Amino acid sequence: MRTYTLLGADGHACRSTTPGTLGGHWRSRLYGRLDCPSALRAIARGGYTRHRVFFADENTAVGAGYRPCAVCLPHQYMRWKENRESTTS
Repeated sequence: MRTYTLLGADGHACRSTTPGTLGGHWRSRLYGRLDCPSALRAIARGGYTRHRVFFADENTAVGAGYRPCAVCLPHQYMRWKENRESTTS
């Protein structure tokens, strides 16, 4: 049986028989759709895959401290940005 490595809400890797629905970048702490054009361009240039992580769902990604991608999840990004600005001002 094939297994996948996903990042949990606690930020630790865990094995799953179900693939992740979202991808992320460990160093920049952002997540997005697996078909995100920005991520695909970065992967095509190389280097991005070394820091790539996967999440089961959005709640897990947010729980692990990642923010949504502005390119492929613009509504979630705007909501995150508004919440961030209201808590810092």
